[in-house]
Amino acid sequence: MSVKIKSVQAHSPAARAGIRPGEILEEIDGNIIEDFLDYRFFMASENVNLLIRSDKGEDRKVHIRKGEYEDLGLEFGNDLMDEQRSCRNQCIFCFIDQMPPGMRPTLYFKDDDARLSFLYGNYITLTNLSEHDIERTIKMKISPINISVHTTNPELRCRMMHNRFAGEALKIMDRFAEAGIAMNAQLVLCPGINDGAELERTLTDLLKLTPALKTISCVPVGLTRYREGLYPLRPYTAEEAAGVVDILERVGETQLKIWGDRICYASDEFYLLAGRKIPDAAFYGDFNQLENGVGMLALQRQQFLETLPLYDGDDRQRKVSMVTGLLAAPQLRELVAMAEEKWPGVHCDVYPIINDFFGHNITVAGLVTGQDIIAQLKGKDLGETLLFPDTMLRFHTDVFLDDISQHQIEEALGVPMTSVMADDGGALLEAIIGETV
Repeated sequence: MSVKIKSVQAHSPAARAGIRPGEILEEIDGNIIEDFLDYRFFMASENVNLLIRSDKGEDRKVHIRKGEYEDLGLEFGNDLMDEQRSCRNQCIFCFIDQMPPGMRPTLYFKDDDARLSFLYGNYITLTNLSEHDIERTIKMKISPINISVHTTNPELRCRMMHNRFAGEALKIMDRFAEAGIAMNAQLVLCPGINDGAELERTLTDLLKLTPALKTISCVPVGLTRYREGLYPLRPYTAEEAAGVVDILERVGETQLKIWGDRICYASDEFYLLAGRKIPDAAFYGDFNQLENGVGMLALQRQQFLETLPLYDGDDRQRKVSMVTGLLAAPQLRELVAMAEEKWPGVHCDVYPIINDFFGHNITVAGLVTGQDIIAQLKGKDLGETLLFPDTMLRFHTDVFLDDISQHQIEEALGVPMTSVMADDGGALLEAIIGETV
């Protein structure tokens, strides 16, 4: 396999060596380049020998001297330098299977690419890893690998994922642990299926992989209103959610004594579903599972409280508003009240958005859509700006999940919008009072 060079950075080692856009990178030091993992691994040396094929089909060898780990300066068609790998499973809880019709095609793509796990922190199931992929991961010491485990019961995993190889794939984790590859595990829990005794079994099995296994996060299944013809699932009751939290806190306490870290955590959503208070920030250690909604509210609150004393209260006059999901609204109202007490002239309305688009079982802020914001806030006095968490937007865009842009919402509501990092409590306070450090 070989990869086409899209562009060459000016003044880079590759540019100085005369490599041109449109040429083909075939090998580095005799190693065939399949994708960005090979490229990043084999280009690290100070002296590298490249095999380049010109746009006329002629091969030539190029020797380059550079700084250790300095990039060659080659850019390719996409981050992977290859096609993205799709999921081979049909999980009973798959959120993509519950998407409404008529949305952009990329929202229906099921990603299960180990390279994206390393590059962006995506979670993979291991079911489409070849022996070559496994050996390459071990050889290159690619870490961490984020794995969607769900259960360590092989038969149950096969049933939950509708893949007869899903149970066997769990053995890859043993090989990674033996090779010292760091791993994080995620469990999507479904009531009465992989919680309770099955959750206890899974935790027991996974914790045998420590210290290579760094964290385990448990999140409740997300259920939209588009489930016709899919496996019958239901939301967690408060009592069931509390049962999950109890198991994870009990096991976590044991791991804290052994390893100095809890390792296994329930997501914020489980605590809120159970009607439990979110633990303090110290409970979450290094916040290694923020992307799964583990400790996000605790970190937000801690940073808000740390930022509050940095500013003196005054008589400034300011009115703003804020949108969020139903679950996060109580904490946000509590934080807003602290700001309003210190700055009596500041007022911030918190608007929890009911998710009509995906269904009322979806209560997290990250799945709030533009059309629901417009429908529920139209005609309201939203003040100087409408604050919203950045998790509502597609990655690196100003577009919400339903393809409505921030600008379209601003025009519909007649108010500018301000994006705030969802887990940054300091930035939240500053946005409310109109300050920057």
